[in-house]
Amino acid sequence: MAEIQFYRGTPEEVIPEVRLTRSRTGNSGTATFIFNKPEALSQANTTDITGMYLVDSEGELVSREVKARFINGQPEALEGTYIMRSAEDWDRFMRFMERYAQEHGLDFSKS
Repeated sequence: MAEIQFYRGTPEEVIPEVRLTRSRTGNSGTATFIFNKPEALSQANTTDITGMYLVDSEGELVSREVKARFINGQPEALEGTYIMRSAEDWDRFMRFMERYAQEHGLDFSKS
């Protein structure tokens, strides 16, 4: 089990585009998740979104860095950023992503 939630206990069904960056030393990195027209934005009150929760069998990774994108006053996308501050954080995140990718049929490609 691996899922992304914006409301605790409610998995987001829209599969995001994920962009990864890593420092040259490998000690830190950033993952940016872009959800186009996510179900979380169709909820009655989007102010209840307090973070992005990456949940799997090992536990939960939490990011409070979540932004909504609006076009003509309508919510169109959510962008969540997860920051890894150590090699251990990076390894834990990659284990989550491996599970998530396997469950949702995602592939990894280097730019």
